[in-house]
Amino acid sequence: MTNFTQMLGQMKDIQAKIEEMQQKVAQLQATAESGAGLVKATVNGKKQVISIEIDPSIIQVDEQQMLQDLIVAAVNIAMQHVEERIRELVQTRTAGMLDHLPLDLLL
Repeated sequence: MTNFTQMLGQMKDIQAKIEEMQQKVAQLQATAESGAGLVKATVNGKKQVISIEIDPSIIQVDEQQMLQDLIVAAVNIAMQHVEERIRELVQTRTAGMLDHLPLDLLL
């Protein structure tokens, strides 16, 4: 029974660490830009877009496709940045204990 009790204790510790990581991940933010800074996108650790900034100089009807492409590029880069931050957070906070945990469990 002692091994089972120890295992249960370890599982509770892991569950507590996962919950702590979920809270920390939710607070992360990453901003990226495209078009030499003409479009900026900010995402949070839950991979939600929380803001888009567009330089007024490129808001023209005939530039709509370019603007859409720049927005997509900025959002995708910001998503990559926040995922990198999540991985760094997991590594530093768990001392490698949860490195192989799928990041989706933390979102």
